Amino acid sequence: MIIEEVVMNIRDLAADEIEHRHKEVVYLESAHLMKRIQRVETDHGREFGIRLKNSKDLEAGDVLFMDDDNMIIVDVLSDDLIVISPRSMHEMGTIAHQLGNRHLPAQFAGNDMLVQYDYLVEELLEEESIPFKREERKVKQAFRHIGHSHD
Repeated sequence: MIIEEVVMNIRDLAADEIEHRHKEVVYLESAHLMKRIQRVETDHGREFGIRLKNSKDLEAGDVLFMDDDNMIIVDVLSDDLIVISPRSMHEMGTIAHQLGNRHLPAQFAGNDMLVQYDYLVEELLEEESIPFKREERKVKQAFRHIGHSHD
């Protein structure tokens, strides 16, 4: 089987539409959410290919297949993250500027900034005395670099 498009996201389904179906899950690393072509395996050992027609990234909860009795859902494996919790706008601006200069992709959850673990970032945060913690956490979307040039 080759999946060419996402059916929908599970958040758009009513609970009764989910409960009666047999669910299989494809666990992906967050970096693989950006891949349009890949071979995957469900938690039940079923292999299939993904070859997405559009360029939209996969997300946690995406339904890759659904019929009256079954569904295959994407979930994301935990990432090793640095969760940055600035105490002020000044600290947020300082660290955002520093990480931007390093071209590190970031995500935001509430007042926290999430970046993939990097010992150099950890050293920078300690140097700047900006609160952070290292933790394993699932993200819903891939960490994506934003294209640009320094013209």
